[in-house]
Amino acid sequence: FSSLKREMRNLSEECSLEPVTVSMAYVYFEKLVLQGKLNKQNRKLCAGACVLLAAKISSDLRKHEVKHLIDKLEERFRFNRRDLIGFEFTVLVALELALYLPENQVLPHYRRLTQQS
Repeated sequence: FSSLKREMRNLSEECSLEPVTVSMAYVYFEKLVLQGKLNKQNRKLCAGACVLLAAKISSDLRKHEVKHLIDKLEERFRFNRRDLIGFEFTVLVALELALYLPENQVLPHYRRLTQQS
C-alpha cells in the first residue's frame, strides 16, 4: 500500500493540496485497510475517494478545483469519475461519516510529510 500512498502524495502535491489534507487522506485510507475494506479491485478507488474527501473537508476548494482534482485522480489511478463519485459515498459510510479527525491521528503523518519535503 505504500506505493498507493506515494501516488496519493504526488497527486496531492500536483494539485497544491496542503500536507494536512494528505495526512487526513492517509488516515481515512488506513482505517479502510484496518476494516478489511480494500481489495485488488477497489484499492485505487479507495485511495482516490480518500484524497477527494480529505480535500473537500480540509481545503477551501472551489468548484473548478474539485473538478481539476477529480480529473487528476481519474488520470492517475485510471478509473472512471462516475465510479469514484459513487465510491466516495461507500467510503463515507465505511468511515461512519467521521471525517473530522482527532489531531493525534493526523499529526504523525503530517510530521513525516513535512519532514520529507
